[in-house]
Amino acid sequence: MANRRDARFPATWRPPAPQTSNRCILCNRWVGQKAILIVILMNLPTTKLEYVKAEPISLKSHPDFSEVWLHDQISKDPSILGLGDLTVLQRERVQVGAGRLDMLLTDDAESTRYEVEIMLGPTDPSHIIRTIEYWDIERRRYPAYDHVAVLVAEQVTARFLNVIALFAGSIPIIAIQLNALRVSNQIVVDFVKVLDQRQLREDDTGDAGSAAEPDVDRSAWEARVGATLMKVCDRIAQIANEIADPKLELKYKKGRVALSVPGSFFNVLAFWPKKNFIRIRFRVIDPETWVKRLSEAGVEADLKDGTLVLVRLRNSDFEHHEDLLRELIHQAIREKAES
Repeated sequence: MANRRDARFPATWRPPAPQTSNRCILCNRWVGQKAILIVILMNLPTTKLEYVKAEPISLKSHPDFSEVWLHDQISKDPSILGLGDLTVLQRERVQVGAGRLDMLLTDDAESTRYEVEIMLGPTDPSHIIRTIEYWDIERRRYPAYDHVAVLVAEQVTARFLNVIALFAGSIPIIAIQLNALRVSNQIVVDFVKVLDQRQLREDDTGDAGSAAEPDVDRSAWEARVGATLMKVCDRIAQIANEIADPKLELKYKKGRVALSVPGSFFNVLAFWPKKNFIRIRFRVIDPETWVKRLSEAGVEADLKDGTLVLVRLRNSDFEHHEDLLRELIHQAIREKAES
């Protein structure tokens, strides 16, 4: 070994002395220890994709699969449904006097819960009724969240779509059709969203107040979303009243908080407080410009119907972007007064 070393290194070569707490980041040796690092660069061949014909199969009629198996796959990775980064809150959730909800999923960032009913085979009337019933129970029990009914089935029939069309704008519901495919000795389950009816009717969230929507007091909202978030509503009202004439006041409805002229049924601004943020919409003449400015500043904003700016405000947004938000609020108040 000594001869081999001498053949590779000059006789005068000596390793440098180790330094305290000085290790190589590659091999964790002390600097000074003898080590040879060999780097081999290779052109790794890329794998060429080949076409393989898949065979559609029915999970309901297959002896190796069941509804419980499908529940397990979704629970392991709810993202396969295509609804975003969700977590499983509970499986087989007991509904008093109404059976069990297959799965309750939640998106904490959006304060949204998904009541999911899963079935093998085609949709049938009983599953449609149960899906809507469980959604209604959960939204009444936990009104601080947005709730969406979800029905997953192997075959979403035209009859189902026709029935759901009757509820257009009244019930936020999603229908997902799962397609099971056999490839060699493996199975692929593909989830396809065939109906996404999450947007309620415009008149349910319009500028005009609803006589059917009951009034509540501030304490009811503080119990739902917390006093800290309600202070954000106070701050918006304070900024609006810097230029508003006559002055505006907050009105507390069961489903939203409105900023309006005392005695008027029309809202200047409407808020939808959630647990972690406030959803507020602004009607301005240059919405696309505002969405771009807000997004570049780090404030969550989207464009709706080409005329509305939907903003999701958190308490920290006022700490970092108060001047920008003041400009938007003032513009919305001025344009509302001129309309």
